[in-house]
Amino acid sequence: MVLKPKRHCTTASWDSTKKALSMIVFDLRCNNGHTFEGWFEDSAAFDSQQAGGLLACPVCGSTAVAKALSAVAIRTSSRNLPASQGEDHGKMIQLLNKIADYVETHFDNVGSDFAKEALKIHYGVAQPRSIRGVSSTAEEKMLTDEGVPFLKLPLPVRPDPDPGSSQTND
Repeated sequence: MVLKPKRHCTTASWDSTKKALSMIVFDLRCNNGHTFEGWFEDSAAFDSQQAGGLLACPVCGSTAVAKALSAVAIRTSSRNLPASQGEDHGKMIQLLNKIADYVETHFDNVGSDFAKEALKIHYGVAQPRSIRGVSSTAEEKMLTDEGVPFLKLPLPVRPDPDPGSSQTND
């Protein structure tokens, strides 16, 4: 799914599986020269979405989208990094944790009713508020088709404070 820049994103999506998220981010460029970012499960997901014409430029709507060269690389481990890069990695992890804390604190968790609640808010049936939850690919496509702004966030997995507990973290 391509992240489209939005001025007022009040919704977020949350991974309910509580497994480590593995996302790959590509810089993309349309045939009109607009550059934007796309987040994918893996390279094959990008290829599949590109072949299916599911990728579109958020500026002009062109579906002639290809990977662009990217100057950024994110490593999964700080081992063997120069000290300054290791510090930057630690700062990035701290920032991700701050974002996760903010979302957990300030967004209502609507769980699997995310798409339904987002539509209610979009059409004025429910009070506007920041929500988070989970949605299927089909629900995300429907929200996009309806013009509902949302942002899918790959947030860090929190360790379970009580491993013997059957409760899950929000």
